[in-house]
Amino acid sequence: MTHKIRVWDLPTRLFHWTLVLCIVAQFVTGNIGGNAMEWHMRNGYLILSLLLFRLIWGFVGGHWSRFSSFVHGPATVLAHLRGQGKPEHVVGHNPLGAGSVVAMLLLLLSQVGSGLFSDDEIAASGPLVRHASEAAVAFGTHYHRATGKLMLIVLVLLHVAAIVYYRKKKKQNLVAAMLHGDKELPQVVEASRDDGKSRALAAVVFAGCMALVLWGVQLAG
Repeated sequence: MTHKIRVWDLPTRLFHWTLVLCIVAQFVTGNIGGNAMEWHMRNGYLILSLLLFRLIWGFVGGHWSRFSSFVHGPATVLAHLRGQGKPEHVVGHNPLGAGSVVAMLLLLLSQVGSGLFSDDEIAASGPLVRHASEAAVAFGTHYHRATGKLMLIVLVLLHVAAIVYYRKKKKQNLVAAMLHGDKELPQVVEASRDDGKSRALAAVVFAGCMALVLWGVQLAG
């Protein structure tokens, strides 16, 4: 007998798929260059707003979206790799997948942050370029266009490979759960809150994050 549990609340799902589209758009506009860089910059501000939202939602969001539910220490990760983990550790992000989530958030933050200091000397420059030294701008530009971009590509490919592995080898459809939010589980566990009030809270949090980013960009300019 299985139990249908709401694992991923709607705000988390919207964050995830919007971020996916934004990352794809960044690769496209960044490679096109020219006038497309204007959209590259705007999309970067949206990504920063999404990341700030996710950081806050990691403390006030649905149960399985909170960092406390999936960020564990090395001992828990090793136990999971040995097949000795607790059942509740695989409801949301498992201990190993949690590392990928945290790495992705940190890498995206560094990528967006370096973009604020980047200058392609042709069509676009970040809003903080005028406030930084030449050395800082050179470092930010190199990291954003080379090092950070490469690491992000590698991490995205690993993420996709893990999804395929779980689908083919473990018969777990991780994509479907992130679309409709529910998982069929053998045990009853706490469900993530996903009602009108929590969704309204998410909308307010995201609006605040967007306003903060836009205010910061205008202030820098």
